[in-house]
Amino acid sequence: MPRLTRVFLFSSGVCGCCGALRPRYKRLVDNIFPEDPEDGLVKANMEKLTFYALSAPEKLDRIGAYLSERLSRDVARHRYGYVCIAMEALDQLLMACHCQSINLFVESFLKMVRKLLESDKPSLQILGTNSFVKFANIEEDTPSYHRSYDFFVSRFSEMCHSSYEDPDIRTKIRMAGIKGLQGVVRKTVNDELQANIWDPQHMDKIVPSLLFNLQSGDSRSPSPLQASEKEKESPVELTERCFRELLGRAAYGNIKNAVTPVLMHLDNHCLWEGKTFAVRCFKIIMYSIQSQHSHLVIQQLLGHLDANSKNSARVRAGIVEVLLEAAAIAASGSVGPTVLEVFNTLLRQLRLSVDYELTGSYDGSNNIGTKIIKAHEERQLQEAVIRTIGSFANTLPTYQRSEVMLFIMGKIPAPGVNLTLPSTGSGPEGTRMIQVMLLKSLVQVTAGFQTTNMLTALPSSFLEPLLSLSLTDDPEVRLLVLQILLSLIDRNDNRPKFSKISIVSDISVLKLKVDKCSRQDNLFMKKHGQQLYRYIYLGCKEESSGREHYETLYALLGLLSVELANEEVVVDLIRLALALQDLALSTDEGLPVYNRCAVHALAAAYLNLICQLNTVPAFCQHIHEVIEVRQKQSPYLLPEDVFVDNPKYVLPASVDKVDGGVLFLQSKITEVLGGSGYNTERLGTPYVPQYTDEDRLSKRKSIGETISLQVEVESRNSPEKEEVIPLSNLLIITRIFNAKTSMDSVGMEEQERERRRQVVEKFQKAPFEEIAAHCGARATMLQSKLNQIFEITIRPPPSPSGTISSGYGQSQSRSIPIYEMKFPDLCVY
Repeated sequence: MPRLTRVFLFSSGVCGCCGALRPRYKRLVDNIFPEDPEDGLVKANMEKLTFYALSAPEKLDRIGAYLSERLSRDVARHRYGYVCIAMEALDQLLMACHCQSINLFVESFLKMVRKLLESDKPSLQILGTNSFVKFANIEEDTPSYHRSYDFFVSRFSEMCHSSYEDPDIRTKIRMAGIKGLQGVVRKTVNDELQANIWDPQHMDKIVPSLLFNLQSGDSRSPSPLQASEKEKESPVELTERCFRELLGRAAYGNIKNAVTPVLMHLDNHCLWEGKTFAVRCFKIIMYSIQSQHSHLVIQQLLGHLDANSKNSARVRAGIVEVLLEAAAIAASGSVGPTVLEVFNTLLRQLRLSVDYELTGSYDGSNNIGTKIIKAHEERQLQEAVIRTIGSFANTLPTYQRSEVMLFIMGKIPAPGVNLTLPSTGSGPEGTRMIQVMLLKSLVQVTAGFQTTNMLTALPSSFLEPLLSLSLTDDPEVRLLVLQILLSLIDRNDNRPKFSKISIVSDISVLKLKVDKCSRQDNLFMKKHGQQLYRYIYLGCKEESSGREHYETLYALLGLLSVELANEEVVVDLIRLALALQDLALSTDEGLPVYNRCAVHALAAAYLNLICQLNTVPAFCQHIHEVIEVRQKQSPYLLPEDVFVDNPKYVLPASVDKVDGGVLFLQSKITEVLGGSGYNTERLGTPYVPQYTDEDRLSKRKSIGETISLQVEVESRNSPEKEEVIPLSNLLIITRIFNAKTSMDSVGMEEQERERRRQVVEKFQKAPFEEIAAHCGARATMLQSKLNQIFEITIRPPPSPSGTISSGYGQSQSRSIPIYEMKFPDLCVY
């Protein structure tokens, strides 16, 4: 019996000794757990554990491993109170310890967080997420080469898409997932040794998860002042903050990887058509990224627009609307170096949309199974593209906007200017629509255009094709051309003051801003003034011109008077106004009664304006007297009765016979202005439109006919009687034919246009061999004709050696080169 007692005591003593021999870090860890988990962490013992970890940092990894072991056991036994205590202890140790050996402790910590995230209990998932977020905010002293966050990215993304039955718990899980993704980004984005969070494999999970939560509450977005505390902490608000933080950390090379998932998400969920959410997403993107990177986003949107060229018009319109908003935001930054590529893409989409609208399908056929488009949706897309072009142009400096104007003008199919017509299957109607769309784009680009030098704003390469378009038969095209001219000439915001044609008794009420004509303005008017006058005159001759056309022409005359007028320009404008009156009186033009009355009213309104600008009393008196007579006798010759919706008087059936008292007299105006120092000779000369660069082809044709005639005359001469027409006679013949061509210019223009159309059609449709043979034959014929002309007109120089006899007994002049001539000694020096 005593022996047995001693054995028992020995055994119990051994047990007591084993408990006392446990490692200190384990005893310290065990002491932080109370008997009842509801009592929470034992703070005094936790302080001892923390002090021990700081004193012996080499034990930190063992502490973490032991805590991880206990937590795994408690999770398996569903002792969740102890699980919470273990995670709280881990959090405090992480916050307190920043030694070099913390990496191994972090591995244990992440293993425990992973264990919690893998649990089916929402409370444990949220607990693990909160611990991870605390860890993500810690700046570690030493880098980690082997740590991976792939699991956390996947798990947090999955939590963002939680579909838990209870809506409150579902919201908490989603918010935990968003916070977890935010923590992963913070932890990895600035650590070059970590796996690149910007890789597509990560971004394709993070960005769609954020957009999913951003979209889920997009329908309700209370203002910050009215939102309650609960709404401020909603997943939508949290997601937006996280998304902004992610984009704000993106460097130059990471923008594409961050934006591409956004584009794919909008595609996959058909979110372009609504436009609201897509616009909101890209507003967040543009305001969050660095301003110098804005052009990268715009380039991606342009590429995505091209990739969706055959998608529905609503999808393309949504992308264009996003581009419009992005361009407005990027105004403070830069559109990028490829400015013309931006406009090239938009113009290409505009042309494709026109083709789709006219053909009715995306592949140009009407086969069964082809996706049929809706014309009204394509028109909405076209308007959106035009607005976007204007928005982009507003972000550019003046010199780049001028380049864009020239670029767009080069795309407009114009007779005799741009023979490369669009390769569409829609025919002439497609060409007309493209002209209209591109001109509308130019209207947007030139809106608000400000320049001090008109020569740079309206160079010949831009102005000449633009004015050529103003003579087309399409009234819409002519009106757009005039609007473009008004935008470019108006530099002092005077255009709204000429919006309506009326007889203003005192123009001071208009508050016109008149600047002194600069030297550059004088040069511009000397170079292009006659072209502008000519197109104004010919524009008034068009039968299809309506009220808007005449109002725009009046505004153009008014702007020329206040923006670019010197004494010579004023004289020319007065002559032009009188020529318009003569045009309205002429019966040869065949203008309708309304047009003739409109031209009379236009001339009266402009002369009333210009006389008050010049402030010559006698000139003003004559104009006002004529206007008073018209008010009494012929009110239909004044704008107040012509350019109104409901005129008081009915237009007469004919205006062939107009009383002289209602006409402005050129002789009277010449007399009164001559007394004020104006050029009376120029004033007394009626204005006749000049034929400028557009008629060069006709003049060349005339010279060609002259040369052909010369060759025919020479070919009819007999060998025995060789007579040569002198060069002076050739010049006389050329002038005669030029005069004849000027008289028949209208017919020549029509013939030349038809000839050009036939040539273009032949070169587009004929085989290459036929074109080559034709060009070769023409070159040979031209060379032979030139040889004949040179033999006729070029005489051999006198030869000191005199003449030589030919083999047939006839004297023949021989031309000797100068270097072979023998000169007398007195002639050499």
